[in-house]
Amino acid sequence: MADRILELRTCLDELVKDGLLGRGDANLLAGSPRSRDQALMHPLAFIASQSLDNPSTPGRKLSDDVLAEWLSKKSGLPLVTIDPLKIDVANVTEVMSYAFAKRHNILCVEVKPEDVVIATTQPFVTDWVPQVEHVSRKRVERVVASPTDVARYLVEFYSLSSSISGASGMAGPSSSVTNFEQLLELGNLKDPEANDQHIVNIVDWLLQYAFAQRASDIHIEPRREIGKIRFRIDGILHQVYEMPAAITTAVVSRLKVLSRMNVAEKRKPQDGRIKTRRGDEGEVELRLSTLPTAFGEKLVMRIFDPEVLLRSFQDLGLTGDDYSLWSGMMSKPHGIVLVTGPTGSGKTTTLYSTLKQLATPEVNVSTIEDPIEMVEETFNQTQVNPQIELDFAAGVRTLLRQDPDIIMVGEIRDLETAQMAVQAALTGHLVLSTLHTNDAPSAVSRLLDLGIPSFLIKNTVLGIMAQRLVRTLCPDCKEPAQISESDWQELVRPWKAPPPRQIYQPVGCLSCRNTGYRGRQGIYEILPINESLEKHIHAQCDVTQLRHAAMRAGMRTLRLSGAQKIAAGLTTLEEVMRVAPRMENDG
Repeated sequence: MADRILELRTCLDELVKDGLLGRGDANLLAGSPRSRDQALMHPLAFIASQSLDNPSTPGRKLSDDVLAEWLSKKSGLPLVTIDPLKIDVANVTEVMSYAFAKRHNILCVEVKPEDVVIATTQPFVTDWVPQVEHVSRKRVERVVASPTDVARYLVEFYSLSSSISGASGMAGPSSSVTNFEQLLELGNLKDPEANDQHIVNIVDWLLQYAFAQRASDIHIEPRREIGKIRFRIDGILHQVYEMPAAITTAVVSRLKVLSRMNVAEKRKPQDGRIKTRRGDEGEVELRLSTLPTAFGEKLVMRIFDPEVLLRSFQDLGLTGDDYSLWSGMMSKPHGIVLVTGPTGSGKTTTLYSTLKQLATPEVNVSTIEDPIEMVEETFNQTQVNPQIELDFAAGVRTLLRQDPDIIMVGEIRDLETAQMAVQAALTGHLVLSTLHTNDAPSAVSRLLDLGIPSFLIKNTVLGIMAQRLVRTLCPDCKEPAQISESDWQELVRPWKAPPPRQIYQPVGCLSCRNTGYRGRQGIYEILPINESLEKHIHAQCDVTQLRHAAMRAGMRTLRLSGAQKIAAGLTTLEEVMRVAPRMENDG
């Protein structure tokens, strides 16, 4: 195979020889006609696209990763997986032109002081190496990467670089938007040689990139000379890209236009929203917020994936006794159920998933929100608008005249809203809302502080659920670990529970971007208000006493819920301790 381009017939024969492909499958692929697009594909990419079984590993397909690993061993070159979050696109695209990289099926993935690391899909062709070394004045270090990844990121990196370069000499685009939500079609990136619509290309790339990386938030942050783009993935911020300050301003302006903000107003914070379409994958909503800073407007976009509404409570982490308690409260015909926790703890996801299940054709579900975070067709949603005196309290007052069965109030912030929620519960409605407190018992104290009499709290509040999100261990690379008796008892106190026989620790692999974690789940603290607790709810309510009484009645704290996730092999002690700090005087 040396000193020549990889061809389909040669690759098939070598794969059969190495036991990765059956002779029957190889003959079938070799003899079957290929379309024009398939004929242009790299032979390994074409083989991977057929989803063939791998005889050497039953149950595993002959995927891009398996074939790239095979090619690495065959050629003796190191294998790399291209992680776009860790690549300096501006630097790697300066090493060679797009045309040169495309012609040789190569892509620079790292620029070192003395070397350039070049990913190739044709490891037995080296005639391009002297040219790259001559132009870059660095030694070439060759590695192997998946042909599919190289083809994809070759276009993405050079498109982005070309757009930023071209946008440096042009003003930001303008657009007229007349709808409440601008539907933005996310198409394919322009050809890297194109010199039009540069800012549109950059915004398009930014959004598609965020979706592909499972980001929950996009931060565009201006600095004196540059603008930084960061993604929040599984609760942690990652730096993604840096671009010139002028381009950052143009990108922010483009997004403001799409979200119906006032582009000329840069001194006041603004809010907006965009609905995007990802090809055939459905629509995704983004909530935008701008904030004036020392070097310009900072823009944060929160991504609301509609698939969240389709996730089961099992996927959210609400299982077992916690699920039974929550379902029991949701089955009551009237009363107030509160969800508490800091920003980003998953309260909105819990409420929307619950409302989605409650919104049957037989009931009228209505919400009053600030802002509407995800538009859902199965229930009626109203946006708070202070400019026309439509606040939470006024919204609930109006909803009571709309023959509702279930009302969701985005947040109880003041006495008037709390009073209206109580009134709605007393008149036979189920009310769901949120509070910002550290734990479930503190929500009772918060209602008392707002001015709600204790007897009304006893009569209307069905229960309170506090929650946090913990990162879950990557199933592909987690490995067994040990936990000390003292650390475990610190986590579960005041209970005396023995540590589990087996826990796991993060390692890091390609699928989790070497973090050891992939995805998040909730941990929950559910406090049903029952007769045994009502005597502790009074004007001089002591939160610590209420918490201890609740624990005696069976309430599991956030840390104990986290301990159950650790024992199940889903997360780690460090992760639970990070998001669920121990309450004062908990024993």
